[in-house]
Amino acid sequence: MGSAPDRRRWMVLFAGCGALIAGCAFQYGLPYLIPGLLDDGLSLGQAGLLVSCPIAGLLLTLLAWGAAADRWGERTVLTAGLGLGGVVLLAGVTARSTVGLAACFVLAGGATAAVHAASGRLILGWFAARERGRAMAIRQAAQPLGVSVAALALPSLAAAGIWAALVFLAAACLVAALLVAVVVRDPVRPPVEVPVEVPAVPAQPYRSPLLWRIHATSALLVVPQFAVATFGLVYLVEERGWLPPAAGAMFAAVGVGGAALRLAVGYWSDRAGSRLRPLRMLTVGIGAVMLALALGMLSGSSATTAVLLVAGVITVSTNGLAFTAVAEHAGRPWAGRALGVQNTAQNAVGAATPPVLAAVIAGAGYGTAFAATVVFPVLACALVPVRAERPLDTRSRVGRHADAPRPARRRQAPAPRPRPGRQRAVVGDDPRRAGRRARGDRG
Repeated sequence: MGSAPDRRRWMVLFAGCGALIAGCAFQYGLPYLIPGLLDDGLSLGQAGLLVSCPIAGLLLTLLAWGAAADRWGERTVLTAGLGLGGVVLLAGVTARSTVGLAACFVLAGGATAAVHAASGRLILGWFAARERGRAMAIRQAAQPLGVSVAALALPSLAAAGIWAALVFLAAACLVAALLVAVVVRDPVRPPVEVPVEVPAVPAQPYRSPLLWRIHATSALLVVPQFAVATFGLVYLVEERGWLPPAAGAMFAAVGVGGAALRLAVGYWSDRAGSRLRPLRMLTVGIGAVMLALALGMLSGSSATTAVLLVAGVITVSTNGLAFTAVAEHAGRPWAGRALGVQNTAQNAVGAATPPVLAAVIAGAGYGTAFAATVVFPVLACALVPVRAERPLDTRSRVGRHADAPRPARRRQAPAPRPRPGRQRAVVGDDPRRAGRRARGDRG
């Protein structure tokens, strides 16, 4: 990070991470308010539906934010989304009904969806392929860190009232918006010279099934991730007798562990020159851990809490790999829209997971509900398109794949040939002698 461009890109990366921490603390941190919502008289199903409202808002705007990032740039999109989300959350303080609060959560979720569409696109523009896995891992580590912030702050703030938690989340979004406006600069977009050999329209990446399979894999892996993140704390409080602040502190440590694992996985993928092979290995590990967790809940084993901690770490480990693979295979012209599709698929499943699992837990218990989640990583493992992955050109400073088409060279006009019967005068030669040579006169 010695030169000015190096310092600039790392500043942009960490500002984008701050934006993602603030957005995720709201979008995925609301489950830590469930004990307080239950104390206010809501049922587990109602609380699960309420904390899913921000994700429902994400679904409405992710693709639009991705297209906006492609059109107007990442800085504008991040600043506008976080600023609007903070204002809506402040307005939610005045909500006097559950329906009004849910509407504010949907609107704020739709506004803060900008952090998912634009912050990943910044990395694609500022970092080359040989270091992009590490950079994307740092960016993706912000998501569990945001959840850790929520796990530490929200249970204690909820004791004073839901309004205190909303003010905290709104302030985080507004501060992040200001940071982005001051620090972030969009990556340079050089003018594209289109020679005759290159088509004017970029290739459509969705004509092959590779991106679709990555989207499906990531969506399936959301189910165990949201199961642990949404109901892990409630399980410790209701089944193990933990106090909400203590359970929140444990899940804050889980978030830090998940962030560290994402960093390690990103470094691993850069060294391996692959995103999808590590993704499949981690998917197998997630299935094994979720099976152990379900068996522990069904048997009432004392080791269940430790397995829950491991599950909270490993279930968040795959997001960075999938996001990097999507961005790289889509390319710069399609990255914003492709990441919008990726986030839409994940959050569509994420929005449905809490209310459905809450209903299963209410009817059959935690063990049965978590046992049902084992099916999803098994299906995801079969869908990871490892054989279709293109090898990374890690030697190049340009962020492209090894088999990606290289820019066509412009044809140079051939040098003009001298006219027959004439010769050019040599520099320093006598002009009269040169003229005689051209006429064939030797005298």
